[in-house]
Amino acid sequence: MATTTGFHAEQYAEAYPPGAEDTYWHIARNRILTRHIRAACPSRVLDVGCGQGTQVLRLAARGHQVTGLDSSATLLQDLTVAVKGEAPHVQERVRTVQGDATEVAGLFPPASFDAVLCHGVLMYFPDPAPVLAALARVVRPGGIVSLLVRNGDALAMRPGLFSDWTTAQQAFGQTSYDNRIGVTARADRLSDLTASLSDKGLSVNAWYGVRVFTDTAADDAVVPGDQELTALLACEERAGATDPYRRVAALTHVIAGRR
Repeated sequence: MATTTGFHAEQYAEAYPPGAEDTYWHIARNRILTRHIRAACPSRVLDVGCGQGTQVLRLAARGHQVTGLDSSATLLQDLTVAVKGEAPHVQERVRTVQGDATEVAGLFPPASFDAVLCHGVLMYFPDPAPVLAALARVVRPGGIVSLLVRNGDALAMRPGLFSDWTTAQQAFGQTSYDNRIGVTARADRLSDLTASLSDKGLSVNAWYGVRVFTDTAADDAVVPGDQELTALLACEERAGATDPYRRVAALTHVIAGRR
């Protein structure tokens, strides 16, 4: 998680401690990401705002050369410690770089990655355009950019489901929201994001809704093999890829291709 004005990565780490990537919605999102990365056959992956690096380690274990970028020295140190606990062939595939998402274009050469991931980062920038331009610059033609953003078309859903009608009414006309750790962030509407990506040479290949049915559920760690989890994931994945359900999800996951 990249540090930006008014937000610090350590806050996110406290709210979502190590192991929280094994919650149901992270599993559903990672399944989608794995399919698209496998289809694109990348070997060089950049994870912008990598945090403690759960995603970095998983991709390295699958054979990719992964660079984790984060502005927090504390979180990168956590990742360094975690890497040392991995097998040698995984360790040699991981590189960490300290820096902000806005510095991507200056830190890496053009077209130097096959896939660039930017999950849960754009909402902390008042204007996402410079970050998107930087991501487009460092991914090669034919490569992919994976974005996970707050869904600006569904900001009233969560307060409405909690019967918070005052907040729900206000959310209909807003593009910002207070997230679960008490930080005010920005949401993206799919149509606006698609247009902005197109301006930067990126075309939306696919998009999904994340947390369709489960946005109000607790972020508890899951138990692998649990039958209820299996059923939940099947419903979440189907809804996340199907209209009209995906349009009211809390988050939008966009896979864009570099032209």
